Amino acid sequence: MSIQLTSPTKSTSNQVTLELSVRNHPGVMSHVCGLFARRAFNVEGILCMPLANGEESRIWLLVKDDQRLQQMISQVEKLEDVLQVRRHGEEMRIFEQVAEFYC
Repeated sequence: MSIQLTSPTKSTSNQVTLELSVRNHPGVMSHVCGLFARRAFNVEGILCMPLANGEESRIWLLVKDDQRLQQMISQVEKLEDVLQVRRHGEEMRIFEQVAEFYC
């Protein structure tokens, strides 16, 4: 089986990265992704890493910047385990850097 990674940030400029600070425990990623799925909002890329303290994690989501995005951010902020949401534009290259490393 072959896995092919592409650099999603190079293909379109209408994507943004959402950076979520969340509580680190089982089910948090499921709650976040489930919210996007229920609203038929596609997530192009996901990266999650625990922070040094072990109590929090950081989730980066690569999503399309369309008219529904601000409403999605508002909904994500309401999730119990989400502590903070930051929106980044093209300056955030985390997905491009991951793709460069693995491709």
